[in-house]
Amino acid sequence: MDVAPTRWHSWCSGQLSEGCKRCVEGRKLVLFITGMCAQKCWYCPIGENKYGHDVVFANEWKLDNPNDPVELLEEAKLTKATGAGITGGDPLARVDRCVQYITLLKKEFGKDFHIHLYTPLKLVSKENLTKLFKAGLDEIRFHPDLDDKTLWNRIDLAKPFSWTVGLEIPAIPGYEKQTKELIEFAHKKVKFINLNELERSDTQAEHYTLEKKGFKQKDEISYGVKGSKDMALAMIVFAKSKGLPAHYCTAKLKDSVQVKQRLLLRAESTALSYDEKTEDGTLLRGCIYLRGLEPGFETKERLAAIPKAERQRLLEDMKSALMKDGLPENKIHLDAAHGRLIVPRLVIQKKKKVLWKDGVPAFVEEYPTADALIVDVQFAK
Repeated sequence: MDVAPTRWHSWCSGQLSEGCKRCVEGRKLVLFITGMCAQKCWYCPIGENKYGHDVVFANEWKLDNPNDPVELLEEAKLTKATGAGITGGDPLARVDRCVQYITLLKKEFGKDFHIHLYTPLKLVSKENLTKLFKAGLDEIRFHPDLDDKTLWNRIDLAKPFSWTVGLEIPAIPGYEKQTKELIEFAHKKVKFINLNELERSDTQAEHYTLEKKGFKQKDEISYGVKGSKDMALAMIVFAKSKGLPAHYCTAKLKDSVQVKQRLLLRAESTALSYDEKTEDGTLLRGCIYLRGLEPGFETKERLAAIPKAERQRLLEDMKSALMKDGLPENKIHLDAAHGRLIVPRLVIQKKKKVLWKDGVPAFVEEYPTADALIVDVQFAK
């Protein structure tokens, strides 16, 4: 097992786990099962909209009704996923929900749809692991508390089940001793260890104390923390000496490989015939927003203040006016969720003066995700 860079901007010894293989292809659906967690790691990067909230996201798509997760299957299809990674929070805080979703995904996409799950050790029990295994979980990744060895023995509870067991922890500069102790303890109990680049977060949650502890960004571009890479590579060498395959997953891998590939796949599924797709997976679109709902400060709040049915009605009227003016119906997409019509960019360019009478025309670059996160907007003047 040589320690070597991969073509995905990471380093490893041995083979990637099956879950990681799907990830680097952009084929792994990220299933955020809940923001509830008792471990409260001081480096947890989860933002305020998820941390401590019992919410579910399939990639960027928030599920309206977790008990009837129709969006989950739709997102998996749109991104051409061949697997899913269940994360949180602590997924075991909602273990029955995990079981429901694992069962649903396996039924819909077959037994080869690979599912892995990350969890701290606080809620690991024979009962919970049995539930997950019977539902069809393929791979479980434990996230032990490096500051407290009390629960490390719970890793042994996974041994009776015929799935892949691994470790996944951040590469924390200054935690070489604790990480070596974990590898020493677990190298015969697990099949791999993933070391994630420690990253700065924009969260202001009280639990998050990364900056207070003196950690610095390695540069102005990346959120990666200075020293994390060197620490991780040293741990890979140590793991290699114990016969344990190891992988250092960088922030660049997540952003430039995993997310980019998934965006490209979703763009293929969701782009309208007249959208322009970029090499980064974003969409260039012409949009006509209902007045007052154009992108800007507090757009989400303004959208929420107008019932969707009312937005639908107003947009239908705007669509009818455009059709009377000669624009074919197949060149107009009604997007009530975001209070807009999507049309060819050329229409915005040619008719911008007329369009300002009833709405706000704009040239938009956005991600092809359920939240349609905007990269750039230029209002047509």
